[in-house]
Amino acid sequence: MKPWTTPTPRLLPLAATWSVTRVLMLWLLFRDGRAPLGVGGVAREVHELYARWYGVLGDGTFPVGDRLWQYPPGAGPVLLSPGLLPGLTYFQAFVALTLATDLLVTVTLTRAGARPGRSLRGTALWTAGLPLLLHIPLARYDMQVTALAVISLLTLSRSTRACGVFAALGALVKVWPALALIGISRGRTTKEAWTSAALTAGVLLLVLAALFRDPFGFLRQQGGRGVQIESLGGTVLSFARHAGWPGHVGYRYGAMEFTGPYVTSIAAMSLGLTVAAFGALLLWRLRASRWTPATPYDAALSAVLLFTVTSRVISPQYLVWLLGLAAVCLTSRHTTQRPVAVLITVAAAVSSLAYPVLYDDVVACTWTGTLLMLVRNGLLATAAGLSFHRLWTAGIRPAGSRPEETQPAHNPHHPHHPRHETVNAS
Repeated sequence: MKPWTTPTPRLLPLAATWSVTRVLMLWLLFRDGRAPLGVGGVAREVHELYARWYGVLGDGTFPVGDRLWQYPPGAGPVLLSPGLLPGLTYFQAFVALTLATDLLVTVTLTRAGARPGRSLRGTALWTAGLPLLLHIPLARYDMQVTALAVISLLTLSRSTRACGVFAALGALVKVWPALALIGISRGRTTKEAWTSAALTAGVLLLVLAALFRDPFGFLRQQGGRGVQIESLGGTVLSFARHAGWPGHVGYRYGAMEFTGPYVTSIAAMSLGLTVAAFGALLLWRLRASRWTPATPYDAALSAVLLFTVTSRVISPQYLVWLLGLAAVCLTSRHTTQRPVAVLITVAAAVSSLAYPVLYDDVVACTWTGTLLMLVRNGLLATAAGLSFHRLWTAGIRPAGSRPEETQPAHNPHHPHHPRHETVNAS
């Protein structure tokens, strides 16, 4: 079978859209602060923070004592990678590598969608949906993390061990890609993927510990985080400001956070909801009896959505993760997540209004900013609830019904394996 079976004319509109939108994203990025897009300063994180960490990491140590360093040790090599492009400034090299990663994701989604019985909707979503976040994706290293998660899921049909390797690489950079493994069918497949992930993570941690000093210092910076203004809890407190709550907004731990009465309680409630979300996902996995080739994709998106909306921090770049996972789901005609992908896309558009366009209103908790965050977070919360509901109903057999044969996603020769999806699949 040829690896590329989609006629070229079908790819030309996607290629043209990708080229035009990425040029516009680059234009916005290099005019950051001058274009009429609100507060500006989107690129400051790369110019100042990433570049500063690059200098520290280059000396063989992680940023010890830096309250803004809250990332696993795998983030170190990613932030050092611009050094591979000599002759460019750190900012230029970082953007070039990020754009190349974006292209890699696009090509990976296209190759997956071009297989017989698969769909190019995933490529279309990624190509047209990512620019809704304006130039933010090019100025954060979430693109690289998302690429690892996307590749992990899309290699599952060919190699469960490779799937585990890429999930581990992503988890060492920003934790959440480990959730890519949550929907793999039970049995040998799960064992192979998780064993591969554990071995990869263990080896790389040993290597990083040998090359850098204090690789686990980031753990000390996690406990003090409060409630970011863009989180669900932040939306509640923003409305509370209009009702007379005496709290304030200040810059802490690299984000604008609320301080004042009840903030600690809101943060604790967010943590409790995260634990409850994990319990719900675990219950689904234990009770699931029906598996399709898209189940690993759908479960990964549902899990990341649940952990995102219950987080104390919902930064705009988190939408890059969700768009990437939604795009993976749409490569399969078996997915249950099509309406969820629509909600995520709309949330991305609203998120770019919240930051950077109207971020001053969000920080000041004006009615405009408060209602904007209500819409954005309402869309994400609705997407999370709908995603898990559709995952649950698709995988849990109703009481009293006859058992159905599970479709093993790990056997490449099984007729229901992703490699053999049919055009007539629903």
